[in-house]
Amino acid sequence: MREIKQMNRYYYADEIKNFLKQNASFILGNLSARHEFALQEQQRNAWVIQIELLQAWLLHIEGHIIFEYHIPRMGRRVDCVVISGNTVFALEFKIGARLYDRQAIIQVTDYALDLKNFHEQSHFVPIIPILICTQAIDQPTVIEFYDDGIAKPLLTNGQSLASIIQQAQHQPDASPIDAKVWLASRYKPTPTIVEAAQALYRGHQVVDISRSDAGAENLSRTSATILKIIQTSKQHNKKSICFLTGVPGAGKTLAGLNLANTWHSVPDDQHAVFLSGNGPLVAVLREALARSEVDAGRDQGVKVNKAHILGRTKAFIQNIHHFRDNAFSDHRPPVEHVVVFDEAQRAWNKQHTASFMKRKKGIADFGQSEPEFLIGVLDRHQDWATVICLIGGGQEINTGEAGLQEWFLSLERSFPHWQIHISSRLADAEYIQGVKLYDACQTSQLVLHDDLHLAVSVRSFRSEKVAAFVKATLDCEVAIAQKLYLEISQTYPIYITRNIQLAKDWLRAKARGSERYGMIASSGAIRLKGFGIHVQHTIDPINWFLNNAGDVRSCCFLEDVATEFDVQGLELDWTCVAWDADLRHDGTQWLCRSFRGTQWQTVKDEDAKRYLKNAYRVLLTRARQGMVIFVPQGTPDDQTRLPDFYDQTFRYLTQLGLVELR
Repeated sequence: MREIKQMNRYYYADEIKNFLKQNASFILGNLSARHEFALQEQQRNAWVIQIELLQAWLLHIEGHIIFEYHIPRMGRRVDCVVISGNTVFALEFKIGARLYDRQAIIQVTDYALDLKNFHEQSHFVPIIPILICTQAIDQPTVIEFYDDGIAKPLLTNGQSLASIIQQAQHQPDASPIDAKVWLASRYKPTPTIVEAAQALYRGHQVVDISRSDAGAENLSRTSATILKIIQTSKQHNKKSICFLTGVPGAGKTLAGLNLANTWHSVPDDQHAVFLSGNGPLVAVLREALARSEVDAGRDQGVKVNKAHILGRTKAFIQNIHHFRDNAFSDHRPPVEHVVVFDEAQRAWNKQHTASFMKRKKGIADFGQSEPEFLIGVLDRHQDWATVICLIGGGQEINTGEAGLQEWFLSLERSFPHWQIHISSRLADAEYIQGVKLYDACQTSQLVLHDDLHLAVSVRSFRSEKVAAFVKATLDCEVAIAQKLYLEISQTYPIYITRNIQLAKDWLRAKARGSERYGMIASSGAIRLKGFGIHVQHTIDPINWFLNNAGDVRSCCFLEDVATEFDVQGLELDWTCVAWDADLRHDGTQWLCRSFRGTQWQTVKDEDAKRYLKNAYRVLLTRARQGMVIFVPQGTPDDQTRLPDFYDQTFRYLTQLGLVELR
């Protein structure tokens, strides 16, 4: 298995009065001893300069100083944290810099945001991010705080640092921060799936990058349960399959990536792979891992070949259809003994698989569903194999997706020797759609585990009940939705508007640092075209999710819109969900429509209705911090965009409590 790194929370910490007395060589020794990489001369020289400057600047300041404080979600360290009075100061040094670089401002802002959101002792204290460019012109000091207690970033060459710290002491009174308590505080990050994949690929532990509070299901415990199943299967030469369920955003993909990464070790012949039929997710994760490796190499002064890194990431994260096609042409057992199937409920049924094989591969008599074929590929091993299926409730959004039932039918028909590990929650309605899943399976095959269900969403770290609110909204459970909205709206803003420009302005105003924001809409939202929202325009998910805000292809530029097919499995900090007349409310229930030719047509097929509702479920659960819903006014001059198509939806959502954006 891959070697897992144990992270040092910080490299050096002491009272400022002691720091001022200590020899620079002594402090440098502490920093060097805890450094995780080969110490470059450039890094050593930077530390020496920082120590000398801070010992000069902090002569009359009381408090604590911490060097290289770890921010695991970002995979970075704050150059220096100063705790003085009731305030935390996050310092980012740019030695020799003459200009205040925009990217550096974003970086120090991200540090402050991360501490505020995920460091328990920083939730309710003022945090001031400070960028120090030692050769730049000092900027005026005006301390302005956002509502959450984070100040707008301050820019200085360092000469005014003591003045800034002293000025901050005149902010509203509060008890001084106990530095020892602050340093020992729990850190409960909630990374995006991109950040999580990058951290895991670098060898960090899931416990370093995931929440561990009592309010969220413990991802580490879930991973440990599955790891034990894998180890037992290997020890006794058994075949096993696990079904890991969870609400949207509960961390299923994170758990799957962690398992695949832990067992992805070529030298030990412990191969594992993370498979997904979600093309955008695979492309974005691979590219993010490659960019992260290139950036890390640059930081260490090493040139990294991006094409080579992309080749390695393809062995770790693969498109499930490519894996299937390779297994069809090569009848040998795969090199992997552990396979993680993301969004396994979206695997193709027999009819869709047979149709694809006939049209694309020229195979006329293919007689298996995708689940049956994929289990059969792992069954080729003579000794052992473990399949982990990640199952999301209400996530099927496309024709031909088999749902969970086909996996159990395949096990019943063809693999009675496989042991099946499930949670009791697998019987919930959103997973089984009224079908009895495993009644026909042998009792001896089934093993129940409480830890194979993740019940709490951690995508939205500001509120764990967003998924429940969305479910109640789509199920027309008005009283439940109203109650949940009151609970979540204090920490997770959800607004509604009929003005698309107001929605865009709100997104730009809410986002800070490198927070991501963008417009999303249903793939059936054809008539939003009049508002510049072209759902039929194909985006490049890599550019949309990963490029900086100034890139016209980026989500943050607010020109290109992503659909449920682009964003499923991924997330943004802030979203505008543009709502068209494909899913419209009539005052009592949802009506499903499909735009064909020049008019809306009634959707009669029950599966198609379910896919449409699930599309909106995906869209409404993509935002980590908050969202605005745009419902057009409609126009009486356009028979495809009549006001009546939208007004009832707007009234229904405001009935739930959503406040109109002004």
